[in-house]
Amino acid sequence: MYDVAVIGGGILGVATARELIQRQPRLRVVLLEKERDVAVHQSGHNSGVIHSGIYYAAGSLKARLCTQGARAMRNYCESKAIACRDAGKLIVAVRNEELPALDELHRRGIANGVEGLRMLEAGEIREIEPHCRGIRALHSLRTGIVDYAAVTRSLADDVRAAGGEICTGHAVMRVRTGAREIALRCANGAEVVARRVIACAGLHADRIARLTGDDPEPRIVPFRGDYLLVKPERRQLVRGCIYPVPDARFPFLGVHFTPRIDGAFWLGPNAVLAFAREGYRLTTIAPRDLLETLTYRGCHRLAARHLRTGIGELYRDVVRRAYVAALQRYVPELTLEDTLPGPSGVRAQAMRPDGSLVDDFVFSGSDRTLHVRNAPSPGATSSLAIARYIADEAHRRFTR
Repeated sequence: MYDVAVIGGGILGVATARELIQRQPRLRVVLLEKERDVAVHQSGHNSGVIHSGIYYAAGSLKARLCTQGARAMRNYCESKAIACRDAGKLIVAVRNEELPALDELHRRGIANGVEGLRMLEAGEIREIEPHCRGIRALHSLRTGIVDYAAVTRSLADDVRAAGGEICTGHAVMRVRTGAREIALRCANGAEVVARRVIACAGLHADRIARLTGDDPEPRIVPFRGDYLLVKPERRQLVRGCIYPVPDARFPFLGVHFTPRIDGAFWLGPNAVLAFAREGYRLTTIAPRDLLETLTYRGCHRLAARHLRTGIGELYRDVVRRAYVAALQRYVPELTLEDTLPGPSGVRAQAMRPDGSLVDDFVFSGSDRTLHVRNAPSPGATSSLAIARYIADEAHRRFTR
């Protein structure tokens, strides 16, 4: 019997297993991942940005854990010789109506202790990004880039080296709770027994929570984001990250320009409702996932409020010229011919029955289970800090 079973082999699950075993080296920890490797889904399908903590309301978990996590991520990468660097970010306003929101981001960044922030006028924007156009921009020097899949694999090595076990190909299908143990029945026929369970199940967080008797809400609704690539010979158009001023009604940041640690440049992502929780293509449909989404009252209410926005996102997803037109607001010289189809990711977005999208990190559970119910961006940036938070919370819950 294990002391703790961690469900989920994304960066957060692996970081949590590592944190637990670092704190208590004698703790018997096992991590269960349904895929054949770690970081297969969200942790391996993101833009690779180390966020600085600008966007999040002061006092929120996101604000606190992002700034802590960004520092911890840089320190970890340095200690393990994992490639990581500051790329810088411009959040660019192109309309006067966006200036109040840009000022609010500046205030939030200062309140959250973000270093290296300054407001730029139009001429100063061109000094940082010669091909970018805007009327004002917030410059964040300490926005970085890294390969989170590489970080996750390194964290997994740490877990194994400390005596923890990582069992891939173990998809948890059923949970049986006994008087002193919790039995996790996996799709491969294996049964793993532990005294306590911590679930970092990402795209399947709500389903795993229900298996243990936890509240079915909030529900996970998948949103797919498709990227474009800048052709290698045109990468000189952009130097660092360029982001729009986000729409406060949505937790998505809008299409943007992101350099990759391998030298590539990604454009996007957009945000469209996915037809499968692991649906990385428009044509990927999982009947169970789609039925759950389409029959969920929260989705009906979200669609009623934002149908026009959703249709616009879907149109840009299908028509690449429209996608590029959205990017040309910031870099007018970018053309359709400068781009190539790129990768995709699926975001696990928690939604309430009233159709509102959960913005902050959310945790739930009992004195024997702990669930991460919502950990979208900046979840990867914050992962090491979230792992510490989870370990603290687990100690509080499991020992009371």
